[in-house]
Amino acid sequence: MTAEIICVGTELLLGDILNTNCHYLAQELAALGIPHYYQTVVGDNVARIHQVLEIAIKRSSILIFTGGLGPTPDDLTTEAIADYFQTPLEERSEVIDDIAQKFAKIGRKMISSNRKQALIPVGANILPNPTGTAPGMIWQIASNPDPVTILTFPGVPSEMQRMWQDTAIPFFKSLGWGQDIIYSKMLRFRGIGESSLAEKVNHLFKLTNPTVAPYASKGEVRLRISAKAPSEAEAIALIEPVAHQIQEIAGLDYFGTNEQSLTSVVGQLLRDRKETLAVAESCTGGGLGAILTEIPGSSDYFRGGVIAYANEVKQSLLQVSGDDLAQFGAVSDPVAQQMAIGVKKALNTSWGISITGIAGPGGGTEEKPVGLIYIGLASPDGTVESFEYRLGNVRGRSLNRHLTVCNALDLLRRKILIISTFIRI
Repeated sequence: MTAEIICVGTELLLGDILNTNCHYLAQELAALGIPHYYQTVVGDNVARIHQVLEIAIKRSSILIFTGGLGPTPDDLTTEAIADYFQTPLEERSEVIDDIAQKFAKIGRKMISSNRKQALIPVGANILPNPTGTAPGMIWQIASNPDPVTILTFPGVPSEMQRMWQDTAIPFFKSLGWGQDIIYSKMLRFRGIGESSLAEKVNHLFKLTNPTVAPYASKGEVRLRISAKAPSEAEAIALIEPVAHQIQEIAGLDYFGTNEQSLTSVVGQLLRDRKETLAVAESCTGGGLGAILTEIPGSSDYFRGGVIAYANEVKQSLLQVSGDDLAQFGAVSDPVAQQMAIGVKKALNTSWGISITGIAGPGGGTEEKPVGLIYIGLASPDGTVESFEYRLGNVRGRSLNRHLTVCNALDLLRRKILIISTFIRI
């Protein structure tokens, strides 16, 4: 038995609304241990909904629809499903009564168009909607060559989620689902490409339980490890040996698990060591300071920063040498190092990070092209280093700035871990 999610709504195809229902239902199906291999988005059109059904019933035994259950003419989901299976609609009096009562509670009368929401295919069961006017249905169709179960939900996420929890989950559990669960753990990596990491752990992609799958995200790579088992504890027991093996293979390229971010990991490392950080930024314009302060409690380790966009600010606040600015330019190793030392001294912190570069789209030269970035790192022991990155001009200004902020955090993370390992040895 496999499930398929079908979301109906032209607004989804146009990108006017983010499709959070698919995300929610996918997680819920995994929690119940119900496999699902396909998701479809289709507009408010009967013929196209029929085309989707024609494909879906051949490959999935549970079809979960969201959207298209409202009272307006473009809400066509129920009508299209009934028409495809050549089944008449019948008006259900209990739905009419429920809608009328809900309107009465807010001092309004039900209008005639709402009667459309009470039309349910003959033989289908009502899937109650406690908070809205659009009920869904649970329709087990045995006459099809391959039996199929159809569930419909409104597109409003809060209504759909309540209906899922109240009615759909008990329904599936009554069929024996929910005894096994699918549990996943996401491992996150930085400083290594997806193909390079995949090559290192290629032998693990052949596993069947747990399974390992790669994902590329903005500025990082992820590996998802998923296991099917009767309980979460048993699934975790299957996952952990594989996760440990991957972490050993990846080394410093591995930085966190699940919801851990690069920022939260760096923050915890600083907090554990009772160390503090200050930042000096040019081309990122405060982006590093902003992402650091997204973490609650970051005041434990983050003192503040200087946005030194102009050379005069670099000189006056960070004590960057005017001669070096003239000789090497603002985007250079010496300036990055001096910015890091300057902000560390000015704010009296354990660590200082600096960023200077050419984010684009203009401002580059043949010698110093768009995407050239220098990151300075001043350590507690007084040493200072700078690191050169060439991000290129194809990503655009915003992504170059984001990647630079991530690179700065990752440099600090690696440096702290290397120092910590050296001290332990």
